[in-house]
Amino acid sequence: MTKTSTLNIYLFANSTWFLAFGIQMVVFAWLITIELNESPTRVGVAQTALLLPTLLFILIGGSLADRYGGRTIAFIGQFGAAIGPIGLTLIILSGDLSFQMVIGFALWMGTAQAMVTPARDGLLSQLADGDVQRLVIKVSMIQFGIQIVGFIIASFADQLGAVLVLGTQSSILMLGAIAFYFLKIEETPRARKDSGILTEIYESIVEGVRTIRAAPSLLSVTCQNLAMGAFLMGSYVVTLPLLIRQNFGGTSAELAWVNIANALGLFLSSMILLHVGGIKRPGRALLLSLGTAAVLLGIASYAESMTMLLFVIFCWGIAGGLIMTMSRSIMQEQAPADQRGRIMAFFSLSFMGAGLFGSLLNGYLVELFRAEGALMFSSIGMLASVLLVRVLSPLWPLESHSRQTI
Repeated sequence: MTKTSTLNIYLFANSTWFLAFGIQMVVFAWLITIELNESPTRVGVAQTALLLPTLLFILIGGSLADRYGGRTIAFIGQFGAAIGPIGLTLIILSGDLSFQMVIGFALWMGTAQAMVTPARDGLLSQLADGDVQRLVIKVSMIQFGIQIVGFIIASFADQLGAVLVLGTQSSILMLGAIAFYFLKIEETPRARKDSGILTEIYESIVEGVRTIRAAPSLLSVTCQNLAMGAFLMGSYVVTLPLLIRQNFGGTSAELAWVNIANALGLFLSSMILLHVGGIKRPGRALLLSLGTAAVLLGIASYAESMTMLLFVIFCWGIAGGLIMTMSRSIMQEQAPADQRGRIMAFFSLSFMGAGLFGSLLNGYLVELFRAEGALMFSSIGMLASVLLVRVLSPLWPLESHSRQTI
């Protein structure tokens, strides 16, 4: 199998995950906020349940990927993810859909994501052929583009029903699992010790923590990810759906259009980055785009129409494309090759784990200050964190190792 065909299979497997995830983002928010009409606090709890397994298991997922190979763990995780929508579909058909059942679905899918994410990210650098940033940009562009298709599919949940949409999601995930199974890639799993798998996983996690603490650029991106998860992700998954329900009625189509507007911005910025060849100083681009995203979050709180909100979210997505590609590029380039699965697990943990806290925080803030006040609080918090990292970290002058940058 040629390098090109191997890369194409990898990109296809990635695409199925992002397509299914795009469907899930809309359908999950729709089930909680619209179908079950839960309170802001319970919406926050539900989104927290989706992120909680990431906090608990993603470091284990990264360690397992380093131990057994990323392809194997990605296959197992995605196959498990394909089962989740089937289970929720059976519950809906039985007429027993409840908040507790949706929480169970969230915990299952979050666990699968904790396995797939670090394994998939660890495989990326092995296929980059010395140009990590460019492949990260390419994967990101495909991710954002294919998610738009997922959002469009999920926008018809009101008309098609959750059963058909969830069945589609499960089928897509199964195709990706099959692609990972047939992916041929040379991997050198970490040598196994006689101390047992649990002890080895613990030791590998500790080693990963030490590596990040010893590398200022890795530590800085990890800290910045904490703020992103708490303020940006928490606002996106909790406050924005509640803002739409509060001010604009709230349907699956409106939730989908917010996601589509964001994904279009993400796709556009990734396409531009791919065209120009990357950024020479990714740390500087990361901080500037984070500051821009924080300001746009504050502007969203003043949106007087759905059209205005969609435009702000589109601009937010343009900044988000830079944020995601630059942060991932820095981590991929700076991570030691034999620890890449664990380092990327920490990268995801810092973002998704903080997003767990951010979901609870934003649900509580909406209860106190309405959606507009919660968005302003997160905007100010994100700006403060950007200023702190700018002053205290070495990210601003950091240069990329990739061949093609501007």
